[in-house]
Amino acid sequence: MDLSWIFAPFIFLFGIAIFAVHILIVVWGYKDARKKGRSDVYALGIALMLVFFPVLGIIVYLLIRNN
Repeated sequence: MDLSWIFAPFIFLFGIAIFAVHILIVVWGYKDARKKGRSDVYALGIALMLVFFPVLGIIVYLLIRNN
């Protein structure tokens, strides 16, 4: 008997949670860049970097954000 249908809702909810965290990180990166006095273009570049390269993007942004 296949019981994989029992785990399907949890896998779906986990995917939704990961997506929500991703979006929150992008919004945080944009707002943080603007709060630090950066230009709109710079903040948009940070947001795009976080959208397309989430793990690498957050590492790079955390390294360069105080420069």
